[in-house]
Formats: sequence, C-alpha cells, structure tokens
Amino acid sequence: MLRIVLLLALTLLNGCALIYKMDMRQGNIVDQKMVDQLKPGMTMRQVELVMGTPQVASPFNQERWEYVTSNSHRRKKPEIKALTLHFESGTLSKIEGDWLPKSGDDLLEESKDLQRNIPEDNRKIKNG
Repeated sequence: MLRIVLLLALTLLNGCALIYKMDMRQGNIVDQKMVDQLKPGMTMRQVELVMGTPQVASPFNQERWEYVTSNSHRRKKPEIKALTLHFESGTLSKIEGDWLPKSGDDLLEESKDLQRNIPEDNRKIKNG
C-alpha cells in the first residue's frame, strides 16, 4: 500500500515539476534591417510601409510613433525594446530608442570585417 501511495505521489509531483513555457514575442516585429531603411525626410506612409503600423500612436501627438517589442524566453526576464519615431510636418525628423540606423562608417567597418574573413584561396580565384 505504501508503494502505491509513494508511486502516485511521485507521479503527481513529476507532472508539476516541468511546466513548459513557450518563447513569446509580442508587439511589433522590428529588426535592424528595417531600421536601417529609415531616412530623415521619409513621409509617414513610407515609414509605415517599411515598419508597419505603430503599436502605440498617441491621439494627442500624431507625429510620434512608438514601436515596442517584448521577447520572453522560458525562465528568463523578458527583454523589452522600444523605438520612437518623431515626425515634423508629416516627414521623419528623429529616431530614438534601442535600434538606431547604422551610419556609413559602421557599414564600411562591417564590410572590412567580411573581407577579412574570406579565405586566401577564394581571393586568388576572384583576383586571378
């Protein structure tokens, strides 16, 4: 009898111990490639085509758009990132937040890194 009770208790505890928590992504899906396409002077419509509709658009300030993304990974603290776009007279004037467009210097540095990673054999084929 004791074995049955112990087996039943262990089975119940085992079922409660491992609760599956799915990775959860909420809000706007924003990535660096999208933000790199943003340029000052773009119209609201052009920004909307690149980024999608903003999650938070204030009825009091139509020229400020908020894009918020939340990523929850199982038992870790949620990661929240925000991007704020400011418009003046219907054109993009300022970008603030966790993503910023890459400057020309950053892109140049990345291309140099990529070139350094090409094996010598491939360079000879391309140059030869």
